[in-house]
Amino acid sequence: MKQRVDSLNQQFEHISDLEKIVEIIVTQPDLKVGFASSLSIEDQVLTDVIAKVKPDTRIFTLDTGRLPVESYDLLDAVQQRYPKLNIEIYFPRPEQVEPMVAEHGINLFHTSVENRKRCCHARKIEPLQRALVGLDGWMTGMRRDQSVTRGQLNYVEWDTANGLLKFNPLLNWSEADVWAYIKEHKVPYNALYDQGYRSIGCAPCSRAVPQGGEVRDGRWWWENSEHKECGLHRKG
Repeated sequence: MKQRVDSLNQQFEHISDLEKIVEIIVTQPDLKVGFASSLSIEDQVLTDVIAKVKPDTRIFTLDTGRLPVESYDLLDAVQQRYPKLNIEIYFPRPEQVEPMVAEHGINLFHTSVENRKRCCHARKIEPLQRALVGLDGWMTGMRRDQSVTRGQLNYVEWDTANGLLKFNPLLNWSEADVWAYIKEHKVPYNALYDQGYRSIGCAPCSRAVPQGGEVRDGRWWWENSEHKECGLHRKG
């Protein structure tokens, strides 16, 4: 598998066309690849590209039960804009969330990093694991310059935690590149971006970023930057 990963990384390093990269990923003859959309601006770019190159690609998103209303409005807009896409929605299991909330409280994520990760696991990681069943690889909108935890990304990685290939076609895009695509192609995006948000997850764990701040400063702002991952993109 390492040889496959290295080969694909070398191939993508010499391709500048995003549509071509995505097309190669979703048409691998021996791999079933899905796309996990968080409805971020990056994932909206990839949704638009997938709708053009292979609309029957499996796409799924996670409804944690704590999303802002603007995220639901966007999901509705996406489904109307791209009627050929079938976006699957995965929810957390009540039998995991209810005991957690009963024991640790509804806003347990503020009490410790451990409890925040416990909440993320129930609401995001476990649903993702179910969504990935049957796939050989999954695609994300992660970029190298989003945070200190993502600076060493490659186009293709082996996701040890889930036992799958992981594709990051927007690897070298800047935030400005993403917005340029959104504007040029009139791609729908979350209205919270117009209110100063730069990374959007659950409502109580996301806020606007002060001028001059980093992309993910508005996520779990009460924690140190090296902790700011929910676990969806852990290495192993």
